[in-house]
Amino acid sequence: MARAATPDGAGAALSAPFTTLVEPHRRDALIENSEFLAFAERAGTPEEALAHLAALKARYPDATHHCWAYRIGPLYRFSDDGEPGGTAGAPILRAIEGQGLDRVMVVVVRYYGGTKLGTGGLVRAYGGTAAECLRTAPRVVVRPRRRLNVAVPFEHLSGLYHLLGTFDTARGEETYGAGGVTLSVEVYPEEADAFAAALRDATRGAAQIEEEETPPET
Repeated sequence: MARAATPDGAGAALSAPFTTLVEPHRRDALIENSEFLAFAERAGTPEEALAHLAALKARYPDATHHCWAYRIGPLYRFSDDGEPGGTAGAPILRAIEGQGLDRVMVVVVRYYGGTKLGTGGLVRAYGGTAAECLRTAPRVVVRPRRRLNVAVPFEHLSGLYHLLGTFDTARGEETYGAGGVTLSVEVYPEEADAFAAALRDATRGAAQIEEEETPPET
């Protein structure tokens, strides 16, 4: 059975930096004639994590077990998928947490080789294969940004574009209206106030700036 915890505020984006995976990673192990195939992928939502699981079940439909765990901010969930309780999903989750990773889904696919490993052996096999997969996976530190919705009259576009190059920003799609341009701008939290102040100065107070209620992750 899968287990989950969803504390209050679980859906909110995190403001602190976090370490996650750069790209999908795989690690295989042969333990007492059983094959353990560990797959680690970045997942920003539980739905994305479960989509990774579904894809692996479709890819390896004849496997004996598809055990898994994810950690996404305060959210976590794991499954033993028919293995004895506590011998697969929980060790995989501990491997994720032990590596200090976030926004990660790990699936360990097992092909039974005819030799029973026992409770301790299963814990070591699932947890160890997951940990080694994560240990060797490329990582990246992500700094979440704050998204500002900006509206600027046409005559102040040059000032806006200058600031977009001066600050470390990520630009959204521009929309042109009768009086000017609107677009979303993502900035690091510590630079948001300075960017807004500089934009108001550059446009002589003509710019309209609104912050989205929930900051997006980058």
